[in-house]
Amino acid sequence: MQATVGDRLLVHGKNVGLADRHGEIIEVRGDNGAPPYLVRFADGHEGLVFPGPDCVVEHMSEG
Repeated sequence: MQATVGDRLLVHGKNVGLADRHGEIIEVRGDNGAPPYLVRFADGHEGLVFPGPDCVVEHMSEG
């Protein structure tokens, strides 16, 4: 998984009924776009994310 600052991170809900979470990648701490990522979520919370299989990076160039 690779990302750049400004890309969006989508975290799918792990259980039925849990909402997906969306956030903006504000810092890439790995080499060459690799995780971990500092993410600012829609509710204003910021956290360091080590993405798992439930995460998808939406690149800015994809619109």
